[in-house]
Amino acid sequence: MDPILIAGGGIGGLGAALALSRAGHPVRLFERAAEFREAGAGIQLGPNVFHMLDRLGVREAVERDAVRPDALVMRCAVHGHEITRVPLDGMPARFGNPYAVTHRADLHRSLLEACQSRPDILLETARSVAVFIEDAQGVTVRLEDGDCIRGSALVGADGLWSRTRQVVVGDGRPVVSGHIAYRAVVPMDSLPEAVRENRVTLWAGPRLHLVHYPLRRGEVMNLVAVFHSDHYAEGWDQAGDPKLLWRHFDATRPEVRDLLSRIETWRYWVLCDREPRRGWTRGRVTLLGDAAHPMLQYLAQGANMALEDAVCLADQLRVHAGDVAAAFAAYEALRVLRTGRVQTMARVFGEIYHAGGVRAELRDAWLAGRDPEAAREGMAWLYDRPRWPGDAG
Repeated sequence: MDPILIAGGGIGGLGAALALSRAGHPVRLFERAAEFREAGAGIQLGPNVFHMLDRLGVREAVERDAVRPDALVMRCAVHGHEITRVPLDGMPARFGNPYAVTHRADLHRSLLEACQSRPDILLETARSVAVFIEDAQGVTVRLEDGDCIRGSALVGADGLWSRTRQVVVGDGRPVVSGHIAYRAVVPMDSLPEAVRENRVTLWAGPRLHLVHYPLRRGEVMNLVAVFHSDHYAEGWDQAGDPKLLWRHFDATRPEVRDLLSRIETWRYWVLCDREPRRGWTRGRVTLLGDAAHPMLQYLAQGANMALEDAVCLADQLRVHAGDVAAAFAAYEALRVLRTGRVQTMARVFGEIYHAGGVRAELRDAWLAGRDPEAAREGMAWLYDRPRWPGDAG
């Protein structure tokens, strides 16, 4: 049996390799970097993704390093008042799973180690898909080093700047949002006692916000500062200019500025997404994760959606008894409205977080009136377990 080929060894690509292997398909994955690594820092794990971690057999490994916060809190970055608070102890009762936070590299490592333990997954680094040709029986890819490799199908999990997407969809460059995110991780014991809280705190201000929460069993604090700016360099994981950051956060609360002042080195990335659209699939080739539906981070669901994609894709191959084209078409049809809703609502939440003036007053009045149960129910469309044909969980 020819393997299913995967372009990209990030969270989505490794999740797809693991899901497909567990469904009985040999996999060959190509990662263009010289080693498997995940850039970034903290990510949030909504209750919806824990179903996927169970299906992939990595939940225990992920939870060893994850933190379960007590609450989600939003405060005003300018005036300091608490806008809203959502206790998280009710998440398991309502959604069957907790809300957690973890380091992106820790989740990536758990997936990588699970893939490495399976003999039917071949992981190759420093190898990148240059072009591919699809026919009725399979897909032939040519790598940048000239090798030609045959597979039964190709999954493009090659991220925001996906080469696979440019062949399958051909819609050009991602949409630059004008939002820049600076991120850092600092030792917990270097911070004031008052902010060493086991919660996700978001300081919301006009055209900016700061979010912080504990990682790695509470040993470090993840900080992400986001602001609107035209000053950026395209790409990921660039060195951040502190002067630019301070210029935007100059009018924020002393507590916010104190947190920022404790960071010695910042990394930043430019936030991009795309309009939701159909057409991820062409015969035996399909897209997954950011290659299919890149989204802004304001719902903290990028990695979660990629892992949902991975499990759904494997299930559709089982339902369609190995008819790859039918399975891939069904996978896209099942995922496009859910992921499109997340893409759309992530933009909306960005506007809510970054409101100023009267809009900020309206936001505060609206959110302050919600009780915890109403807040949870308001997110049920996202956190309820997604269902599709073939879900064996």
